[in-house]
Amino acid sequence: MIWKEYHTMATYRIFADAACDIPEATLNEWGVTMIDMTYRFTDEDAEHFNSKTDIPEFYNQMRAGRCSRTSAINMATFLDAFRPTLEAGTDLLYVAFSSGGSTTYEQSLAAIELLKPEFPERKIMAVDALAFSGGLGLTVYLAAKKQQEGATIEETFRYVEDTRLHVCHWFTVDDLVYLKRGGRVSATTALVGSVLGIKPVLHVDNEGHLISMSKARSRRRSLKALADKFAETAIDPANGPVFICHGDCAEDAELLRGMIREISGKDVDLLSYIGPVIGSHSGPGTMALFFLGTER
Repeated sequence: MIWKEYHTMATYRIFADAACDIPEATLNEWGVTMIDMTYRFTDEDAEHFNSKTDIPEFYNQMRAGRCSRTSAINMATFLDAFRPTLEAGTDLLYVAFSSGGSTTYEQSLAAIELLKPEFPERKIMAVDALAFSGGLGLTVYLAAKKQQEGATIEETFRYVEDTRLHVCHWFTVDDLVYLKRGGRVSATTALVGSVLGIKPVLHVDNEGHLISMSKARSRRRSLKALADKFAETAIDPANGPVFICHGDCAEDAELLRGMIREISGKDVDLLSYIGPVIGSHSGPGTMALFFLGTER
C-alpha cells in the first residue's frame, strides 16, 4: 500500500483504538494515533497491553487452554490520550470500536463532554464505526485518506458515517469453543460443530454485532465462502481496498489471499494479525476479510 508522507500541518488528529488490528507503525504512517487496549488471562491478575504482545505466543497460550478477557477503554484513559493533542492546539476525531461490541465508544463520549469546557476552542469528535478488527482498520484507513485529500474534520466525520455500512466484515473461525464462551453459539452447537467439522461463516451487521450467517463443512469451503461474498458484493473488486486479518493461521491467510487475487486481479492491501483484544473472543485460527461492498 502506497502512502504519502503524513502532512504535519493537519488541523486535526485522527485517533483509533487497538481493536482495529492495524500495527501501530502502520497507523503512524497514516498519521493516526493509537489508543492501546488491555487484556488479561483469567488465571492471573496482570494486565497486558495489546500492542506489546507477542501475538503468536498469545495464541499458543490459548491453544494450551488459557482463557483471556478484555476490557473497554475507560474514560480516564481517553482523557489522558486526548488532552496532549488538545493542549497543542489541535482538534481531534476518534474513530471508535463498534458500540455493538463494546462500551468504549460510550466512554469516549463521556470523556469528550468533560474536555469540551476545558478546551472550548477545540473541535473534539468521536464517530462510532460500527466495526471492529480489520473492518475498523479499514474505516480508519479511509478516514485518514480523506484527511490527506484535504477534508475538514466535519467532512471526515460525515464521510465515516456515510461509508461505515459499506465496510464489509466476513469471518470464519476454526474452533467454536471461543464463540461459545462469548455466548455467540450454544454449547450443543459448539459440540456438534466440532465433531462434524462445521465452520461457521459470520459477519458484522448494521448495528455492529457479530452474527452467524451460514455454515461450511470444511475449512477450505469456509474460506471460499468469504471470497464468494467479496465476489458478490465488492463495489470495486479490482481497485477497492481489501484487508485480511488472521488469528495466527498464516497459511490459510495466504490461501484466502490467493482466492481474492483470482477474483480481483490484484493483491490485498493489508494482511495482519488479529490482536488479543479481538482474538480473545474469536480464538486462534480465525480468518477475516474486509472490503467495501454494496451492503454489509
